[in-house]
Formats: sequence, structure tokens, C-alpha cells
Amino acid sequence: MRRLLVFAALVVFVHPALAADKCMPFSGERMSFDVSWEFINAGSATMSIVSVQQGWHTQISARTNRVLDLFKKVRDTITATGTCLDGRIQSLSFDVEQHENRYHSIKQTRFDWQRNQVRYTQKGETTVYDVPAGHLSVVDAFLLTRSMPLRPGDEFRIPVFDSRKRYQVLVRVLNKRPMLRVPWGGVVPCVILEPKLKTEGIFSSKGTMKIWVTDDERHIPVKVVAKIKFGHIVGTLEAYEGPVFIQKGRSLRSELNP
Repeated sequence: MRRLLVFAALVVFVHPALAADKCMPFSGERMSFDVSWEFINAGSATMSIVSVQQGWHTQISARTNRVLDLFKKVRDTITATGTCLDGRIQSLSFDVEQHENRYHSIKQTRFDWQRNQVRYTQKGETTVYDVPAGHLSVVDAFLLTRSMPLRPGDEFRIPVFDSRKRYQVLVRVLNKRPMLRVPWGGVVPCVILEPKLKTEGIFSSKGTMKIWVTDDERHIPVKVVAKIKFGHIVGTLEAYEGPVFIQKGRSLRSELNP
């Protein structure tokens, strides 16, 4: 259970933040999701992005509610950092801390792009993998996807390293443009992304996953559906806070927070 994306506050450094904004326009965002299993409320998840000295810091957390705690108590956290390298996203670190009933695990990934290596640590043992610069964590791969033009019918691949695996994640933009209700009021057109992950994520096992994002420059995730062994996990955006974002002469912050 590690995929339904979800961050905490750090000190913001002005000049590095301006540099990071060249390839990371989402610093300052905070999102909250309600999480359900089929038709049962299961818990909540949060995702936030803040600017830091080297670039940006993302934190994602997921937790079951008190009812689900009786069956499987989940308190999972992902933290990821990245930087802007020659105008492109480069992951720096990716940590996963899982608390699921009696199971407790900490997995740390360090992207040593200068040496074209990745260091993966679990249970005190570190393994070094040969991984060329440009490979991303799955979190930064999602942020990169949001920054791209997303046209129905498009598909593209992003190089990632996750859970000891180096591979190309395939992302498809489905030929649909549904209207979904959003926390800031009304309904908006969305596009549907279908990433093909080969590793697990918060609240789901590897396999089929769909993400509904707003059909605008920000591509805000509004809904996430992930297939698990028994049914589906659904995450629905319940609250959004974001930085000022100019869209055709308008400030999106003023629209999201009237």
C-alpha cells in the first residue's frame, strides 16, 4: 500500500525557489484526499510541495481511519526531493516509511546523478545501482507528467528508479474528457492518465491505476483510482491550496480561494 500520492512544511529559500520554478511550477501546493475502498470510507491522504534550498521537497502521507484501523492500520509516508538540472527535473532522494499493522519498513533511495548511480538502503544494507542521470522517483515522474501538455490519445515514457527497479513508466492519456466536481466549486473538464507502474504505491499494489487531472496548465489531480487485490481504492480531492498561477491573465489562486 504505497501509491495514492500524498507533504509537510520546510523553510523556503527565495533564490533557489526561483530557479526551481523553471521546471517545478507546483511548489506551494497542498492537497487533501478522501480515500475509500469500494463504497467504504477508508481514510485520508495528503500531498504537499515546498521550495527548499536545493529545489523542492514533496511529502505524501496516507492513513486509514479508526474503523479500518481495526482491520489494517496504515500510517505510510513518502518524502522526495528534487532539483532543476539544466532546465530539467532531477530526483535527489526518495524515502518510504511504512507502518502497516505490525509491519514497519524504511526504504531510502539516493540519486547520485553526478556518478550515474543510485544508492538504495533497506534494513541497514545499501546496494548501489548503475542508473544514468535523468531517472526520476515515481513522485517526480508524476510532477513531470503534470507539467507536460496532455492531449487525449498521447502516450509517453518516463525513466524511473523505484524499489530496486529501473524501468520506463508508460503514461497514456485516454481519449476521454469528463467533467468532475472540484473543491473550489462547480465542475471542470479533466483528462484521464493511465500510468503503467511496475512497483507498488500508497494504498495499492502494482497494476492498473487511473488519475483524473484538470484540463488546464496545472493538471491538478482530482481523482485517483487504483486496482488492488480485492476491489479498488479511490482517492477524491477534498481540499486544494496552491501558489499564484497565471492562466490567460488570471490568478488561479483567486479562483480556487474566492
